[in-house]
Amino acid sequence: MSGQLCPCNPQEIGALFLFEKLEPEQLARLCAAGRVERFEPGPVYTEGEPATCFYVMLEGTVVLSRQVGGDDVEVTRTSQTGVYAGAMQAYLGDRVRQGYINSMRVTEPTRFFVLPADTFSDIMREWFPMAVHLLEGLFFGSKNTQAAIGQRERLLALGSLSAGLTHELNNPAAAAVRATSTLRERIAKMRHKLAVIAEGPFSREQLAGLIEIQERTAERVAKAPAMSPLEATDREDALSDWLDDHGIDYGWQLAPTFVQAGLDIDWLEQVSAAVDEEILPNAVGWLNYTIETELLMNEIDDSTTRISHLVDAAKQYSQLDRAPYRVVDVHELLDSTLLMLSAKIGQDIQVVKEYDRTVPPVPAYPAELNQVWTNLVDNAVCAMKDGVGVGQGTLTVRTALDHEQLLVEFRDTGTGIAPEIKDRIFDPFFTTKPVGQGTGLGLDISWRIVVNKHHGTMRVESVPGDTRFQVLLPLTAEAPETAAPDISEETA
Repeated sequence: MSGQLCPCNPQEIGALFLFEKLEPEQLARLCAAGRVERFEPGPVYTEGEPATCFYVMLEGTVVLSRQVGGDDVEVTRTSQTGVYAGAMQAYLGDRVRQGYINSMRVTEPTRFFVLPADTFSDIMREWFPMAVHLLEGLFFGSKNTQAAIGQRERLLALGSLSAGLTHELNNPAAAAVRATSTLRERIAKMRHKLAVIAEGPFSREQLAGLIEIQERTAERVAKAPAMSPLEATDREDALSDWLDDHGIDYGWQLAPTFVQAGLDIDWLEQVSAAVDEEILPNAVGWLNYTIETELLMNEIDDSTTRISHLVDAAKQYSQLDRAPYRVVDVHELLDSTLLMLSAKIGQDIQVVKEYDRTVPPVPAYPAELNQVWTNLVDNAVCAMKDGVGVGQGTLTVRTALDHEQLLVEFRDTGTGIAPEIKDRIFDPFFTTKPVGQGTGLGLDISWRIVVNKHHGTMRVESVPGDTRFQVLLPLTAEAPETAAPDISEETA
């Protein structure tokens, strides 16, 4: 936007706090190189446009705002003479993207001293070379430090996730090993029992009937109904009595296995009718091994399926084999993150999922959204831990539509966020965790991923016992033509 040109008075310029120490010759050069413009109420420049000018307000009222999730959010409103905005980093040249990092408008007729960005850069380097070097060192040093610590935080998170994943994988893997060893033993005993039966005086028809019962027994194991503890106890007692009545030793040991397989008195009566009384104990023992092998194979199947599920969750979480930018079902990302963090969450924290499955997929960088979920879950778990690190409470993860945006909410029952620090929690390096347990970059990185990279919104509501971090993501977006900039590139 262009305003109405006005005379430039070196004395007026020299009265501004930015220029009060300059010599008359320097003030004259400023007036010659720059200009004074008067703007009527309305926009002066827009966020994202090339930063071509440096503005210093002489009189009036200025409002600075930023785009957050499609909304123009006011960040500053002032009438203080001498405030400045615009191409404030022109002295860095093409080493950083020279664009306006906010939008500026005026609410009343307002005069600015306007200096072209190239001129501002030249004057800074000529008049204040030492200051430029210090500012460059501060800017790039802070950026490098933030990137290094951010990388360190990601490595720490990866280490924690690896430890949790190893723990989760160890349980089903150990169960599968134990079940395989026991299965080998049971099959050996089954072969022995089969040899004993084969040496007996059985007809071909009796053996065929026994094998047919074995097949039906295996089928019943696969379809065994779930029973309450009381129902299971009653059936065990009944089966144990039946086995004792028919002269079968150790019936109290066999009964629990038969109940677990879903067998009952009727099934035992069928077995008794199919074989002679003298071979009934061996037949029942042989069928017991059949049941045990089926149950052990089920246990191995469950364990290996659990391992496969954990590996799939790890792949889903890391997104190593996926496109970096694509349309995703956010529930898949949330589920993989919660599974990867299950060891950290622990058994004493209840996780409640309130998913609205009708919400559509959204365009996103899924691996980076998983990093956001990780940071928010980690903070929620820490908020619910007591002084000795024991966590207890409820973590609720909710999804819903909110004014044409996808809402993802993490609600915890922890201690809450004190009002005096609520406005600082997204600041870089700000943390309330003990030394060595937090870098203060988790929420800052999350903010940059959501706001800068996905053009969404992050907000927080907190009272003791009810803290809610909310992420709002747009439902539609244009796919980036090139790789998106790193989240640390913009420093506002």
